[in-house]
Amino acid sequence: MNNVWFITGASKGFGLEMTKQLLAQGDMVAATSRNIAELEKLIGQNENFLPLSMDIVDETDVARAIEATVSRFKKIDVVVNNAGYGLLGSVEELTDAESRKNFDVNVFGSLNVIRQALPTLRKQRSGHIFNISSIGGYVGDFSGFGIYCATKFAVIGFTEALAVETAEFGIKVTAVLPGYFRTNFLNSDSLVTPRNEISDYAGARES
Repeated sequence: MNNVWFITGASKGFGLEMTKQLLAQGDMVAATSRNIAELEKLIGQNENFLPLSMDIVDETDVARAIEATVSRFKKIDVVVNNAGYGLLGSVEELTDAESRKNFDVNVFGSLNVIRQALPTLRKQRSGHIFNISSIGGYVGDFSGFGIYCATKFAVIGFTEALAVETAEFGIKVTAVLPGYFRTNFLNSDSLVTPRNEISDYAGARES
């Protein structure tokens, strides 16, 4: 039996490639993005494809997307928390608001998805959650990526705890720590820089 996947951040990078590969092998995919038109354009028509417009930091919106997935496919086998963005700037340069926004998307957004998906997975007594962290969640000595690395350390922390909490329900939880891949992660549309740059840290941002 083919699996039902719920993938966030599916309009580019790993999310897009996973969606394409899974559909090609006959699996069913609910794929979320803030830009559903672009997602539909990139994937095309497929009866196993459910494109969903979703704001990951809005838990009500996340709940709606999970409900739509279960309504369409009757179950969820795999959740992939892929949505997130890079934040390039020294710890001093980045404001409280800029830092909190990165945590809102990279950490609390994934937690929103997990909270909304778990009732379905617990009812099934099965499922697998993949949380996309980063090599920057394993070691933090990447100049200019301190806050971003902190978000990815957080992802690993709650993933390890969640794996223990849900094991008795037949649910697996895995953190994925990618290194450098040829995605658009370092492009301007995926990488945010400080609004108020400090010239002393130019080298940190360029390293």
